[in-house]
Amino acid sequence: MNDLIINISWKETCCDFQSLFGQGETTNITPLESGLEADVFMISTLKSKYVLKIWCRDSKPDISVQYKLLESMYNQGIPVSKPFGWGMDVNNNQVLLTSFDGTSIQKVNKLKLTKFANILTEVHKFKLDKLGSITIPRYDFVDYFFSGIDEQLDIKELLIQLVEDSKIVQNCLIHGDYNLRNILESEDKYTIIDWTNIQVGDPRFDIAWSMIIIRIYVSEKYSLIYRSIFLTKNNYTEDELERFEALACLRWIHLNRISNLPKLHNTISTVRAILKKNKYLNDGLNLM
Repeated sequence: MNDLIINISWKETCCDFQSLFGQGETTNITPLESGLEADVFMISTLKSKYVLKIWCRDSKPDISVQYKLLESMYNQGIPVSKPFGWGMDVNNNQVLLTSFDGTSIQKVNKLKLTKFANILTEVHKFKLDKLGSITIPRYDFVDYFFSGIDEQLDIKELLIQLVEDSKIVQNCLIHGDYNLRNILESEDKYTIIDWTNIQVGDPRFDIAWSMIIIRIYVSEKYSLIYRSIFLTKNNYTEDELERFEALACLRWIHLNRISNLPKLHNTISTVRAILKKNKYLNDGLNLM
């Protein structure tokens, strides 16, 4: 078996963990597309496939909380990956082993968007008291989503006023980075992955971030369809969602300045169009 697995010191595992990798069984390990926080690998055996995530970058979330949360959500029917174990590798990086649940969404339509909205609403309605002794973190909104904003005073000026006017309420479970890359598809089954940013927060920002990402990387048409689903399902007003969309757009610009986010041929022009249309934003903001 590959050293990547052998040298992990497992801290918590599920009851059937020992049966996952048979003695002498061939195990193939393939790198997958990784995000900003961790390296990701697919582990294939004759019986099944798994995903191993290694937090080897600056981000150091408490993976014990993520493991327990996924276990609780999975057992209660929320569409998340099944967690098999978490531990530490030889470099003292936290690792998490979960089920392999398909590939990222490539195409969307109204039916899929409705399902994605329903899944996120289900997450937001998850009862925190069902988690028992698990403590989900609660962060300062600006410090967490706009870390280092003091270096970007043009954004900070808009941000502080928007945060004050938006009356942020941190009262439910949020994903923190709900977007199409974090939803896997396999034979019409959808699974939410990447819970690194899990926290008790404001569901409106969770929704707005997913809307802005669809607007930037898919199309305005589908973002408006997606938006209308949330307006129908909840008591949110168009004005409050527009405020939170402004916050989400500012976060994209902030992240793009410090980490150069992925871009399509029309990404910059699309973000400029958002700045121009949203009444809470300044279309003169520098995107780079």
